[in-house]
Amino acid sequence: MRIAVGTDHAGFPLAVLVAEWLRQKGFEVEWHGADSPASYDYPDAARSLCDSLARDPAILGVLVCGSGIGMSIAANRFRGVRAALCCSEEMAELARRHNHANVLCLGARLLDADTARKILDRFLATDPERDERHARRVAKLDDGVERLRTDP
Repeated sequence: MRIAVGTDHAGFPLAVLVAEWLRQKGFEVEWHGADSPASYDYPDAARSLCDSLARDPAILGVLVCGSGIGMSIAANRFRGVRAALCCSEEMAELARRHNHANVLCLGARLLDADTARKILDRFLATDPERDERHARRVAKLDDGVERLRTDP
């Protein structure tokens, strides 16, 4: 399975660790965004990663910035992307299970590496529930994004 990792400058050190952890688990990693701690705008990294998800909806994404907030806001502007900013393992599990999140957002300035790894592991270990109620709600999320793009 391929996982896209995207980062700005503030998230760069943690994103490097995330990519390393993923490779150790046997995932193919696709890199988006900063390639050093030099200034890099988070919306550009998010757009690049989300464009990749649009081409291949089967992949998952991980976006890292200083707080995770900017990345989650940027990513959720794209149809079919359900980015969840998670600061606990339980949030990651619920985001995948109930909201069918396909992008995990992490805040490098707010999480230590061990906590970030545990959140990532839980996110990857959890499958979306296919109950009708969850599918209905996720469809409404995608419908809302489409309306925002087409309404005057």
